Amino acid sequence: MFRRLADSGSEVVLVVDGRPVAARTGDTVAAALLAAGFDHCRTTPASGAPRAPYCLMGVCFECLVTIDGIGSRQGCLVPVRDGMVVETQIGRREAGR
Repeated sequence: MFRRLADSGSEVVLVVDGRPVAARTGDTVAAALLAAGFDHCRTTPASGAPRAPYCLMGVCFECLVTIDGIGSRQGCLVPVRDGMVVETQIGRREAGR
């Protein structure tokens, strides 16, 4: 589904929903999820429909994830770093997160 045009940058490992995922320095969280085969990163609060990164430039808000305990972050705007913890958002985000 998603393929890098060039393999540049060193490898980093982030944890997504409790499992290690390899990424490259310079990748955004959204790009790393797509490259790892994730078909969605959140579901809508109203219908539960799966949503995935769409514009990859911060306009559409379809790539919302929880990063290091902070919810509703736009994954397409956040660069990966080694040890980062990412959680997909299922429905409505919990209050206080």
